[in-house]
Amino acid sequence: MVVIKTVERKNPQDLLAPPKYYTQAVSDGFVDLERLAYLVSNQCTVREADCLAVLNALQHNVMDELSQGRTVQLGSLGNFQVGVRSEGAEDATSVSSSLVKSAHINYRPGKRLKKMLDALDYKLIGG
Repeated sequence: MVVIKTVERKNPQDLLAPPKYYTQAVSDGFVDLERLAYLVSNQCTVREADCLAVLNALQHNVMDELSQGRTVQLGSLGNFQVGVRSEGAEDATSVSSSLVKSAHINYRPGKRLKKMLDALDYKLIGG
C-alpha cells in the first residue's frame, strides 16, 4: 500500500491563479543494499555476505558502464542511461562538449515494473 498525502501547489506559470491540491506519495523509509542482501539471502541458498558482495559489484559495474556511455538494462527493473542538459548554439558547427551544463540519469521502467505500478493500492493520510 502506498501512502499519499494532500499538498497545495501554486501554478508557477501564473502565480496569481488560486492554488490547486494534489496528491503526493509519502516514503515509508529506505531500503539499503544490506537489507536487500538480507532479503535475497532468505529467498535462496546464497549467504547474506555473498549477496551483499554481488550487489556492491553490480552497483560499481552499473556506474562504470554508464560512464562509458552505455545503456544499462536491469531486467524487469528497466533501463538506465546518461542524459545531458546543454546550452543552445546558433548553428550545428558551434556545438561542442563545452555546451554541456549537467548530466543526469534517464530511467525507463521495465514492463513488469509498469504492471506493478498499475496495480498499486493507495491510502490517504491526513487532510
